[in-house]
Amino acid sequence: MSSERMEEGLVDKSKYLSESYLRHIFLDLVQMQEFIKHPLVMAKANGVWYEDVTGKKYLDGLSGIFVVNVGHNNQRVIAAMKEQMDRICFAPPLHSTNPRAIELANLISEITPGDLDTVKLLSGGSEATEAAMKLARQYHRQTGNPNKYKVIARYEGYHGATMGALSATGLKRRKVMFEPTLTGFIHVLPPKCFRCPYGKRYPDCEILCATIIGDIIDFEGAESVSALIVEPISNTGGIITPPPEYHPILRKICDEANVLLIFDEIITGFGRTGQMFAAQTFNTLPDILCMGKGMASGYAPLAAIAFRDHMARAFWGREEEQVEFSHGHTFGGNPISSAAGIACIKEIRERDLCRRAREMGSYLWKRLEELKDLDVIGEIRGRGLLIGVEFVKDPETKEPFSKDVKFGIQVGKTALSKGLIIRYDPNWVAFAPPLIVTKEEIDMMVDIFTESVKEVHNRVKA
Repeated sequence: MSSERMEEGLVDKSKYLSESYLRHIFLDLVQMQEFIKHPLVMAKANGVWYEDVTGKKYLDGLSGIFVVNVGHNNQRVIAAMKEQMDRICFAPPLHSTNPRAIELANLISEITPGDLDTVKLLSGGSEATEAAMKLARQYHRQTGNPNKYKVIARYEGYHGATMGALSATGLKRRKVMFEPTLTGFIHVLPPKCFRCPYGKRYPDCEILCATIIGDIIDFEGAESVSALIVEPISNTGGIITPPPEYHPILRKICDEANVLLIFDEIITGFGRTGQMFAAQTFNTLPDILCMGKGMASGYAPLAAIAFRDHMARAFWGREEEQVEFSHGHTFGGNPISSAAGIACIKEIRERDLCRRAREMGSYLWKRLEELKDLDVIGEIRGRGLLIGVEFVKDPETKEPFSKDVKFGIQVGKTALSKGLIIRYDPNWVAFAPPLIVTKEEIDMMVDIFTESVKEVHNRVKA
């Protein structure tokens, strides 16, 4: 490379890291005043690795953000998108669909459990959860129950950033600045067995966290409740993983009250928990299944909802009846996004990445178990390649670190400085690497993580 080209590269690099250039962009949930002091700008990615504009490499222990299930720079997906771009990039959504969208909908109907055979294609997770709750309301209105409008959701759950999805979200930090949110949303406590919010202990608790939802429906009046929306495993609460009885109990409660059960599988879908969907992992069939993220592995914006046959029938009729689903998004069923989704699903199925998620998840769990000697690990939880680690000051009593310590955040930031990307919160961290990850790469991740935990623990003790 000539000296002129090298200088040009350096100029480009410094430009992307400069405060004057970065001041024009807002990132998700990030304080830009702090970000611009130590900006991180990714330039390339391959497999389970990122590379920033300075050339530093990072192990992707989070699949970007629970997204890149088939790994970065997957040539099969890229080729499918390029081929589609030569044919058609956008079809008129009010007048038509396109071959890739039809193919994708049929493929989803094959891989979803039970009779989740009807698919509405969308372009993001918030769109999917919002569409699911709207579908539930319209379904009840068209089946003789127009007063069923309320939605039950969980505290610490996260369902998206649009106003309806945010109303179902149970996180004060994410919603208080936008309140008042929409009416008709009721929240219940999550199934946190490590520190039960009801002061119970599993299994003697009789799964109160689930059965109490039936009581809440009774108190609200079943005639007013349209849906219950839950993440099979909740990310924002700390990879909250319910006991095995939990989801089947929810299914029974919803059946008895004519309430639709919505699974928000934006994170847990497409192999993440060791099965194609967490509905299969937990042996529970929802009425509506929301999907996104790993559906196209970040190669294009893509999401969807799949719903059961008895629901779909309520939306078929003559044009003058106006019973079609009254909902749409400009980029739903986009040909390029659909091509990416088809290629990703084929990768997951043909390479048996669900099995790989189980095997590599088991190996990662085993490696993390070795860290319990550090005396700061309270619990390891999750399924497949979605694993959370909760930190505590005292493993015996489960006493947490004081709020000002933010042990998990310190660990996450230290790991990032060493070249490992994980999800981190004040008291916990999460691993969710691409499903293609190898044992050697897991070893590298855990080695960096171990060093980071030790460093932070030494600082906290000092």
